[in-house]
Amino acid sequence: MRLAIISDIHSNIYALEEVLEDIKGRKVTQIVCAGDLVGYNPFPNQVIERIQEEEIKTVQGNYDDAIGNNRIACGCDYKTEKAKKIGLNSIQFSSTETTEENKEFLSNLSQELKLELADYEVLLVHGSPRRLNEYLYADSEQVKEVTVELEADILLCGHTHQPYHKIINDKHVINVGSIGKPKHGNPNAVYTILEIKNKQVKTEFIEVPYPVDKVTAKIKETDLADESIELLEQGIG
Repeated sequence: MRLAIISDIHSNIYALEEVLEDIKGRKVTQIVCAGDLVGYNPFPNQVIERIQEEEIKTVQGNYDDAIGNNRIACGCDYKTEKAKKIGLNSIQFSSTETTEENKEFLSNLSQELKLELADYEVLLVHGSPRRLNEYLYADSEQVKEVTVELEADILLCGHTHQPYHKIINDKHVINVGSIGKPKHGNPNAVYTILEIKNKQVKTEFIEVPYPVDKVTAKIKETDLADESIELLEQGIG
């Protein structure tokens, strides 16, 4: 049983297309998405429509909730004034650019998806089972708290854009990384393959290069903040 999990596409159609092409050769049984289809990059409608075209089961991310419900903030944790500026600019652009039909799709997404893989119960969320905008960093107190209450055997999440697989309180917690706005130190898209084999839980974090220059060229043509270009190119924000 092999499951491909994508997350945090953030309106980056070029990254999404390359990842979907890569997945084709991986012999997976299903693709699911941990949310945040929109935000930060210039192609929200193209990403939403591609996800629908592929019939990929998707949970709602905090950005999906914000744009789908016309909120003025995304519930993000901005560490700097620069990050805050980029984020608020992104909300405004994404809200204006996303069609009403696609906003309705985002607003109707469920905040969790339960799956059964072999003998394992799997829960897919964006941030955490408690809140779609809660950050579960690998060594945080929050992730320890969540595993105490977790009924599923495996928790799949995104939101931090930092992939990891840890066993905490006998639960597997897997952050699947980010396709469209990576924060692992390079611009490559990252997604995860989860495999259950011989009752063992195995993960593979797969990096996929894509034409970042095409995304940044489009950013320059829009009202998106130019400051976001450097972060995208370096894979740091």
